[in-house]
Amino acid sequence: MVLSDRTIKGLLASGRIVIDPCDPEDIQPSSVDLHLGPRFQVFRNSRYPYIDPQVEQLGLMDLVEASVGEPFVLHPGEFVLGATVERVVLPNDVVARLEGKSSLGRLGLLIHSTAGYVDPGWEGTLTLELSNVANLPIVLTPGMAIGQISFMRMTTPVDRPYGSPGLGSRYQGQVEPTPSKAFRQRPGQGR
Repeated sequence: MVLSDRTIKGLLASGRIVIDPCDPEDIQPSSVDLHLGPRFQVFRNSRYPYIDPQVEQLGLMDLVEASVGEPFVLHPGEFVLGATVERVVLPNDVVARLEGKSSLGRLGLLIHSTAGYVDPGWEGTLTLELSNVANLPIVLTPGMAIGQISFMRMTTPVDRPYGSPGLGSRYQGQVEPTPSKAFRQRPGQGR
């Protein structure tokens, strides 16, 4: 079941869920607003002729920093990685979903392609998969509300939370937009 604002506030107050920083004004009826960080990973199209997920391609992306005075401009058809300002920590009996803000979606901004699921045991900032499907560029200003996270309680605590040895969790503890580590995946292994 999706957790209500009352339950979210209680879990935040007890430290069972961590969102840092967290302004009480960002708590919505069944979610918490998250904000865009200043760093972006941008594809360097001239370095490789194609993307091969099974091979580490050093320098495939460049880290770019924006500011309120010099925001990031996401052009039509462009895809970049961003990250939330907030660090999120989940206990082993809560799973979360990251979704875009509908007001931004109505402008053509998508904040994730497939990575909207946050496993129990997660700790770190959330990497955003930002796409502009509109016909005009979209200005992305660090600090703007970019998405919302909702929480669901599991039927039981998980046996192996994200980050457990042997799971192959490649993104635990990330602090900025993190490029794909698909090349580290062994056959039959999860994320």
